[in-house]
Amino acid sequence: MGAMERDGYIFDIEYSVIHQKGALHVYRDGVLVDELTFTFAGEKPNEQQIETLIDDYMEKHGIY
Repeated sequence: MGAMERDGYIFDIEYSVIHQKGALHVYRDGVLVDELTFTFAGEKPNEQQIETLIDDYMEKHGIY
């Protein structure tokens, strides 16, 4: 799972299988603007969970 781009924002995913925690780093024009943390179960975060986090972020900040 790599970084995802939406409307000029880059969402970079980082996670720890041992701790079952992850972070979604949000960049705009190469500058870190936010960090969203989340928990997950299994070997890696579910792609649908990541998509939902991104969609919620975009909607909350009026980006769509």
